[in-house]
Amino acid sequence: MTQQPSGDDDTLVLRGQLPPGARDFVEVPFAVPDGVREIAVSYAYERPDVPDGTLGNACDIGLLDADGRFRGWSGGARDSFRVGERDATPGYLPGPIAPGTWRVLLGPYTVAPQGLPYEIHVTLHHTPAIGPPAPAPAYPPFHAPGRGRSWYRGDCHLHTVHSDGSRTPAELAAAARAARLDFIVSTEHNTTSAHAAFAAEAGDDLLILTGEEITTRNGHLLALGTDPGTWFDWRFRARDEDAFARTARAIRRAGGLVVPAHPYGLHLGSQWKFGYEHADAVEVWNGTWTLDDEAALATWDNLLGHRVLPAMGNSDAHREPQVVGLPQTVVLADALERGAILDGLRAGRSWIAESADVDVEFEAVAEGGARAGIGDTLPVRADEPVAVTLTVTGVPDPVVRLVTDEGQTHLAFTERVEWRTTSAATAYVRAEVRHAGNGTMAALTNPIRLLDTPTEGGR
Repeated sequence: MTQQPSGDDDTLVLRGQLPPGARDFVEVPFAVPDGVREIAVSYAYERPDVPDGTLGNACDIGLLDADGRFRGWSGGARDSFRVGERDATPGYLPGPIAPGTWRVLLGPYTVAPQGLPYEIHVTLHHTPAIGPPAPAPAYPPFHAPGRGRSWYRGDCHLHTVHSDGSRTPAELAAAARAARLDFIVSTEHNTTSAHAAFAAEAGDDLLILTGEEITTRNGHLLALGTDPGTWFDWRFRARDEDAFARTARAIRRAGGLVVPAHPYGLHLGSQWKFGYEHADAVEVWNGTWTLDDEAALATWDNLLGHRVLPAMGNSDAHREPQVVGLPQTVVLADALERGAILDGLRAGRSWIAESADVDVEFEAVAEGGARAGIGDTLPVRADEPVAVTLTVTGVPDPVVRLVTDEGQTHLAFTERVEWRTTSAATAYVRAEVRHAGNGTMAALTNPIRLLDTPTEGGR
């Protein structure tokens, strides 16, 4: 790597070449003198032809300040950005421009056999300070009026221009309202810059929580409902001992949930390799229902015999025509409030719908009168009959499946089903509603668990 003036003392040109098999992230240092008010960066790299079946060059970019702190990430979505004292390009964080050694952060996503030559232009602006320092960022409130204890609909995986999406925060909020959602979560790739941008978009009718999609080379992780402005480093792999466990602990310390996203994603680096020991939930339905969702559903169902791990569904919408709220997670919460929503998701008191037109009622009632809903456990004698009922509306051609720890146990082409069992025969039961025409999912519930309890004096 070389650093040289380009003829203007305030502009540096940083050149280098990354070989095949380069490290996941490469720091390219440059000196920032005192008095700089803004840093503008642009970059380019060669994209040579490669043989069929061979991956070509793709290189992401971000920025670290003189103290090694994160100042932004745009991945491969932009070829230029700026960071100033008072504002910054979406994906980047404004603030003081301290003198010292800053670093452009390169992420060679893929490198061609010929290598990846790059050139970075860094322009240092010494304009006089304008006005007082930027005020502290304002964030969306943690609560909205809501309906008290109720079912609330939300989409917890969304992107805007602050990462690789094309919607602005205002456009995304408008799409969420059009989808009749009660809450959304900001989950930009590896950056928190959208957190403050959403402050103006929240309202009495829409709760906006903050988070991040932590985009590693071995899978993507949603940090949902974390403290605004809290950033999590994504530069680790499954082979890095305890890295996922440490990240999960940090997310929980920030008040959030740990949710692996699209575990069988089709893009390079998007398949989940970290296991589920430290997860709070898992995203089994991502966008339009496809075969990778079927694989995630099967993996999740296999886990249910060993632990309680709630399922979620989110749109992962980036741009038109991707539909915000397709799918959406419907959660039973005591209030439309950050803590209550996260508690409901963590407990699995939730189900997934393809739209707000779809509604589901799912319940298990013991012969003695005890009852349980989605995410609940029903303690019952081993031989006591239990009636499981499902009612679905808003799906014109429903195919209803009831699935237990043994597999599919009931199939019906109707909007209402009733099935009887006992805790001796069934450890849990969950419901799927599919479209008869193509088999795609319309609704999916978390399980109701049946707990075999001994009778007085023994079995």
